[in-house]
Amino acid sequence: MLLPADAVMETLQRSVIRCTRCPRLVEWRRLVAEKKTRRFSEWTYWGKPVPSFGDVRATMLLVGLAPAAHGGNRTGRMFTGDESGNWLFRALFDAGFANQKTSTERGDGLSLTNCYITATCRCAPPKNKLLREEIHNCRPFLLKELLILKNIRVVIGIGKIGFEAAFDSFRELGWTQLTSRPKFGHGTTYQLNEKVTLIGTYHPSQQNTFTGKLTEKMFNEIFAKARTLLNGA
Repeated sequence: MLLPADAVMETLQRSVIRCTRCPRLVEWRRLVAEKKTRRFSEWTYWGKPVPSFGDVRATMLLVGLAPAAHGGNRTGRMFTGDESGNWLFRALFDAGFANQKTSTERGDGLSLTNCYITATCRCAPPKNKLLREEIHNCRPFLLKELLILKNIRVVIGIGKIGFEAAFDSFRELGWTQLTSRPKFGHGTTYQLNEKVTLIGTYHPSQQNTFTGKLTEKMFNEIFAKARTLLNGA
């Protein structure tokens, strides 16, 4: 039997999957799922909004940008099936938040401990670029998740968009004393309120990792910092 928070979150994620609020994103994710890409030609793509996932009793929340066209839009799980996800799950495993270093598809045995993963938008956008109204349309899902995730103490904004979405959501809920949006940067840390700390990190996209803007050491240090904060050190 599902615990109440699990049941409420599951109901919310079912509504995420049914969402058709953004015509541009609906058209794009369906087109990608139909045309596919050669290396994944044998896959049946998910092609729907991608639900968030993790431990609903978590004290750490990750807020990303959106599913990748041939990553989450293919697998149906955020950050799964592409190189960004490979970086993320290695880091989570090394910091003790995941039971394995990789995630290739839903049902592959991945389990998160004390960590929940969500995104600014649940559909893959063309060229990984979201429109302002698409961020606005998806915001209610993030706000509802925050209301369910009652134990969060550290929020990691993955990339500038994820960082801003996290802060804006706390401000909209009246949960921060900060009056203006803080400046994003890798490793920047802000106290949103007496309970919750917001940390920024560069996104582990190939644009950042191939150029050396983000190294694996830099990325791992973010989760080590989160672990330290959660341990009260």
